[in-house]
Amino acid sequence: MSSLYELACSNPHLKYIDDDSQVYLPLSEIHLYDFNSSDFGAHKPVLIFAYLDNSLKSIQRFWSAINSIGCVALLPANLNPAFKRSLEETYSPHIILDIERVSIEDYVQIIESGIFLRQKVGAVTLHHNIKVLLNTSGTTGSPKFVKLSEDNLLSNALSISAYLPIQSSDVTPLNLPIHYSYGLSILTSNSINGGTIVCSNTDVLNRNFWSKMDFFGYTSLAGVPFVYEMLDRIGFTKKSYKSLRYLTQAGGKLKTELAIKFAEYAQLSDIDFFIMYGATEATARMSYLPPKLLLLKPDSIGKPIPNGFFHIDPSTSELLYKGANVFGGYVDKPEDLSNYDAPDWLKTGDIASKDEDGCYYIKGRLKRFVKLFGNRINLDEVESILNSSLSVQAKCIGVEDKWLAIFYIGTAKIESEVTNYLHKVMQLHPSKLKFISIHEFPYTINGKVNYQELQNKLPEFTTS
Repeated sequence: MSSLYELACSNPHLKYIDDDSQVYLPLSEIHLYDFNSSDFGAHKPVLIFAYLDNSLKSIQRFWSAINSIGCVALLPANLNPAFKRSLEETYSPHIILDIERVSIEDYVQIIESGIFLRQKVGAVTLHHNIKVLLNTSGTTGSPKFVKLSEDNLLSNALSISAYLPIQSSDVTPLNLPIHYSYGLSILTSNSINGGTIVCSNTDVLNRNFWSKMDFFGYTSLAGVPFVYEMLDRIGFTKKSYKSLRYLTQAGGKLKTELAIKFAEYAQLSDIDFFIMYGATEATARMSYLPPKLLLLKPDSIGKPIPNGFFHIDPSTSELLYKGANVFGGYVDKPEDLSNYDAPDWLKTGDIASKDEDGCYYIKGRLKRFVKLFGNRINLDEVESILNSSLSVQAKCIGVEDKWLAIFYIGTAKIESEVTNYLHKVMQLHPSKLKFISIHEFPYTINGKVNYQELQNKLPEFTTS
């Protein structure tokens, strides 16, 4: 039996609710599929592709896969069909769980709809430590995965439970996808130490979500920066929610003014607001900022999670992380599934600093630079300066160390303002600036700016 599943089963307060049928079920009463049985021909660890949403049926299939001797790739149920086929052709999973399809070539349906068994056994060799594969690209169908062990999942869930005020009386909505590391961590940490978990595919922008919040009495909400931007737009901080005890935010940096606004709201409402920092490669969390420090250090990512450690590389200023939750490497092709090698220190790719209180700050990305006239320009710093000094919404991309491409939302008047300001403050020559007006910025499923998509939108004159 899976140790993660066993620990969740031992939680006497844990119940799952289907938000539509309002059926309450303890984990011990949820029927699990035995993917180790002869029905599935599983005489050794096999690869399972699970296309899941946040329904109770998906939770049932998640725990069935976790409790098997195999490895499960967690993928969105609504992934483009062409991407699904491409991934399956690449990896030849032994079992596919997909309620969206009624048939799959080279697979037979078994037991019930949405469960498919490969007719020809694939030659994929799985390392015994690999339990979960998470795709870092969201909905693009990239064949690249992060390899996570059960120890990774368990250690991160326990660390999160050690600093978040999770209680047995909690009612927690699954309002982030469980195929995303943040959403997965909500499921695992609350399954171990929480109370009621509401399985729902209704997001916070849906009016129905708020009626269900009142009905069920949600005690916490989680969100990436985009979610908090939307909560601000719909007037979240102008209302009170009697059941709410705490808020969490991760998945990218929240704008300072929003962090302060929600911190002040939390303080007035007597609830906790946790800003957290993490990565899929760390299973989810690496640090958190205690609520009492939020108004004092709104730009900080806080301190390492329990049993986690930070180190700043003195030569590059890159933030490094060590902990039992660090992954076992990437998967780009089937052959990569045969090994699991956790690095001594995880390279985050973020440039960081540390203050006298031991709190850390992200200053930018190690690779988010462009070199103009021999000077390295930090693109994240340019974005921050434009936002704080000119209130300009802009995203920057370096183009072959020749130009600084600035995508902006607004009128063309912005171009002259930004040009003059950057020339004055950062001595950036106007000839090296290229402006692209855009209606809205593209985001990944994790709520981060999709710079690759912006790269694809570059007009020809910036690449000639």
